[in-house]
Amino acid sequence: MTDGLHNKRRTALMVAGVVCLVAAMVAQMALAVRQESLTWDEDDHIFAGYMSWKHGDFGLNPEHPPLVKLLATLPILNMPLHVPTLKNRFFKLEAFLDGKEFLSKNDADTMLFRVRMMAALITVLMALLVFQAGREMFGMAAGFIALALVAFDPNLVAHGAFVTTDMALSCFLFASVYAFYRYVKAPSVWRLALTGLAAGCALGSKHTGIFVFPILLVLAVCEALRERRWKQTRRLAGALVAISLIAIVVLWSFYGFRYAARPAGMAVNPPLALFAGGMRPFDAWVISTCARWHLLPESYLYGLVDVRKMVDWYPSYIFGKVYPHGVWFYFPAAFAIKSTIPLLALLVMAIVAVATGRFRRWREILFLGIPPAIHFAVATFSTINIGLRHILPVYVFLAVLLAGVALNYMVRDFGWAWLVAALLICQAVTCLRNFPAYIAYANELWGGSSNTYKYLSDSNADWAQQLKATKQYLDSRGVTNCWFAYFAEGVVDTGYYGIPCKPLVTADTLWVNERMDIPPVIDGPVLISAGTLSGFEFGSDALNPYRQFMWMRPTAMIQNGVLVFDGRFQVARASALSHAQKSWNLMGSGRFEEALAETQTAAATDPTCIEAQEALGDSLSALHRPDEARAAWESALTLAEKLEPGVREGRIRGLQRKLAIR
Repeated sequence: MTDGLHNKRRTALMVAGVVCLVAAMVAQMALAVRQESLTWDEDDHIFAGYMSWKHGDFGLNPEHPPLVKLLATLPILNMPLHVPTLKNRFFKLEAFLDGKEFLSKNDADTMLFRVRMMAALITVLMALLVFQAGREMFGMAAGFIALALVAFDPNLVAHGAFVTTDMALSCFLFASVYAFYRYVKAPSVWRLALTGLAAGCALGSKHTGIFVFPILLVLAVCEALRERRWKQTRRLAGALVAISLIAIVVLWSFYGFRYAARPAGMAVNPPLALFAGGMRPFDAWVISTCARWHLLPESYLYGLVDVRKMVDWYPSYIFGKVYPHGVWFYFPAAFAIKSTIPLLALLVMAIVAVATGRFRRWREILFLGIPPAIHFAVATFSTINIGLRHILPVYVFLAVLLAGVALNYMVRDFGWAWLVAALLICQAVTCLRNFPAYIAYANELWGGSSNTYKYLSDSNADWAQQLKATKQYLDSRGVTNCWFAYFAEGVVDTGYYGIPCKPLVTADTLWVNERMDIPPVIDGPVLISAGTLSGFEFGSDALNPYRQFMWMRPTAMIQNGVLVFDGRFQVARASALSHAQKSWNLMGSGRFEEALAETQTAAATDPTCIEAQEALGDSLSALHRPDEARAAWESALTLAEKLEPGVREGRIRGLQRKLAIR
């Protein structure tokens, strides 16, 4: 009777502790997202998810699998909403621009909070799995240490309630490995099926979820080598086949068991075969074979092509420098900058414990160490470096492993308990101190979150979530006349949030063809979000129209992601780009003389602007003035040839084609 009462009390305390820690994580996410505007990708994902439910349309956002989009948009399905008319544009433009209209023409705040908190359920599931895994592998105390680490990790909290794919992958990749761990310990049909279900959810979360298969394979090989029994090896091989088949069926279920990306009578723009053109021969063969035999859904295959293409050309930014492609040291540096000091300290303790033989739980070490190692290695040697969010699964696995190591220290010498407790308190304080600007978190060794933009860009510092805070800043100072180079300008409607600033050109405003009129000299306040300030989307420091601001001291910083500058500033390149863009639009409507006037203004404003010289050549060619057109294109070519390798090639090829025609 006494033992039963003791167990009940112990269970009650355990449940209370878990509820408190999970509630703390949920509260941080809920209160933070209340103060954050749409991030770069969310309107795209939300609109695509809504259209998938309402019309079975999986072709609006094929670059990402549908699990998160479908889950998150459940709470808005019954809302009376304005739905944009599809215009059959290039699929990315269609989804982003229609998503922008979908949110801004409805009650975006209400919609956004609902879908974000629905997406946060995945993060809650991840936290519960972390606790249970720590408890099962190492004991109750380890479960609580692991849960505390994730509940107060600023990077996990930052992304925990966004309608994006990174936390879902983190959750279901961990769930797959944990389920496989339980199957290996005590094989059963149900545990096998659960592993397949989790792996299918990983596939449905993000295209990099496909790495769940090599991860499970490596773990199975390690287990076979440890056991050295043929029967065990054969059973594991069969289990991997079954898990893979279940996972693929689960993936198909997210697409309604339909191959076609879009409902009858509609096609993705451009078609898959055309979009896959230019891929490496082997990659193209794999995609075409899967498409021919309908081995995977068309939308999923389309996304694989998109991911492969992005890897080939996406620029990166690290330590204040733009690179035309990814660099191997990006993720190691990002991990060092954005991981909390308590987590780094525990990681050092873990490395020492394993290396010295102090910690010998080899099955757990392998299951918790190999998956993040593989994921980290794949990310490190990929060429798409746009955010620590791409390695968030690493933090989930590490939380459990470090908790096990910490408990091992504590059991051997109770004095270590004080250090571990202090580290956990520091973890919580660090996280809460950065509320609500979790996105821009950097640890104190790098100067804290206000300095993140100096080292990293994109979702590391600025994912365009600061419009509400920007509005409050401007209102508090009575600012009604300002300029704003906003990272998500063009795909997020700043007007919905009441921002009074005139927009400045960015790489993305050129992409979505947002027209603007920018003089060569502007008066502040000038607001520049960190993602734009880095200039990485232009592919080169030399092409960044706001490079001068990198060396200026801002008047203020909003949520560590929007910098404010007061004074009068020369923005010749931004002005030239706006005139060049006008000229291309005018040429598209056949107004060639007006286009020429704009290009002449652009070239005069900034003679070193490649786009201005190229547009000048285009307008002169349209007016049948070939010699002058050639001279302008040759000027653009000369400028392009001065760019660094990896940037100049694409620009040179286009100009050479124009010169060859003439």
